[in-house]
Amino acid sequence: MPASTRHHRALAVFVHCLGILAAVPALPTAAPEAAAAPRPPAATPQPTAATPQAPAATAPPTTAAPPPAATPAPAGTRPPVAMVARVTEPTPPSAPPAVAPPTRAPASAPPQQVTVAVATESSPAPRYRIQVRNVSNSPLETTVRQELPPGSSTTAISGGGRSTPAGGSATEVTWRLRLPAHSTTTLGTALAATAPGRPLTAPTCAFTSDGSRPYDCATATWRAAAAPAAEVDEAPPWRRYPVLLAGLAVLLLISAALVWVWRRRRGRRVTAAALSTGGGAEGGRGTVYPRPAAPSPVRRRRTPPVWMLVGAAVVVLAGVVGTAGWTATRQVAAIDTQKQPTSGAWVGTAVAGSLGVPLRESAFEFTVYRMTCGAPGTAGKANGGGAAPANGRRCEATVGVRNVTGEHQPWHSELQRAYLPGGRWVSTDESATRTANLGRDVFADPMAAGTRMVLPLVFTVDGRDPPQQLELRSGVFSAGVRVQMP
Repeated sequence: MPASTRHHRALAVFVHCLGILAAVPALPTAAPEAAAAPRPPAATPQPTAATPQAPAATAPPTTAAPPPAATPAPAGTRPPVAMVARVTEPTPPSAPPAVAPPTRAPASAPPQQVTVAVATESSPAPRYRIQVRNVSNSPLETTVRQELPPGSSTTAISGGGRSTPAGGSATEVTWRLRLPAHSTTTLGTALAATAPGRPLTAPTCAFTSDGSRPYDCATATWRAAAAPAAEVDEAPPWRRYPVLLAGLAVLLLISAALVWVWRRRRGRRVTAAALSTGGGAEGGRGTVYPRPAAPSPVRRRRTPPVWMLVGAAVVVLAGVVGTAGWTATRQVAAIDTQKQPTSGAWVGTAVAGSLGVPLRESAFEFTVYRMTCGAPGTAGKANGGGAAPANGRRCEATVGVRNVTGEHQPWHSELQRAYLPGGRWVSTDESATRTANLGRDVFADPMAAGTRMVLPLVFTVDGRDPPQQLELRSGVFSAGVRVQMP
């Protein structure tokens, strides 16, 4: 047999053996004493007391030393044979799992210690009722902040709260509370009357005592009580443009027809008068000789004049064009110019709203409750995160996320964006967001079905202008939501 063939066969046998070893499940290793020596015969009592020992596993039988003299063991002592038998009992191998365990478990929100509920009151001016509840077994200190709509002012604040500017045209009301265990505190705010028909949304959040981490948030939108609307009667038919144009066209056609009939009858009367006058000149008594038959004049069929046809056509054309223009104008006026167009490649429809308004996309419901930005140049490594621009600052958005589907849904930090003036945008600063969430990576695990989380998202921006818009989405192909900042 050639040497090359022998090498190939040896390699094939080696690989085959490796495959068999890999397919056989691992068995528990037996004790060295049980694997080395067979079961010895029953031991007889010896005059001296000694601890029974098994024969050495590595000693060959020919050179093994005789066992030392053993003393008689007590009556209650178990013989060595029983001990060896217990050690050498084989353990059945465990079956491998049928399905591999999941690599990532769905993220579960930490238990809430404080809950917030906001409701509006039916009143001529905006009024909000806030209930803060401590569901834990110990007293807690919390800071409650309510964001007021831009341009609004408070007229009454209960519970010792105070109104402070929150940057720009926004204003917030702040309370510092100490909540006993399992207690509920009710707060209230009243705003000045606004223009009728303008809804006002005021989100409210409860934070830790230092105001850095949110416990829970809620929102409510006040709408003025529906006043009895005055009955607006539709315009009478003679005041509608299409009816007026159609009536004018019909009137012109009837007038043209009457003129044509009058001219035709007048022509007939003129012709009859001319024939009767001509017959009288030659009339009288007849002669013996017959008159030659004169050919009767060929009468041309009368048609409407050209000016009448052209005028009628112009009137009809004007009516059609006017009706079409009026219909098209109404359809164009009904188009929502604020709605953003979406492509067929996106899942769902893009939704836009303001601060504190719940916005739902294909998988998540997002609610942005608050947005605060630090001073320029304060975005450093001391606050968490990586390198930041020299004039950079960090803006923290308090966002509520709810999984509205029946399945676990992942989401990614790169898809959450803050848009700056000029169309520039930045994604979530993962390191700073992890620091704001006490070291917890909120994007590492998918959200469980039906769960809700309130968490801070941090964006590192440069310049003095804060973000104008936030874009939040669950997936790459999700249309997402856009939240306009005040």
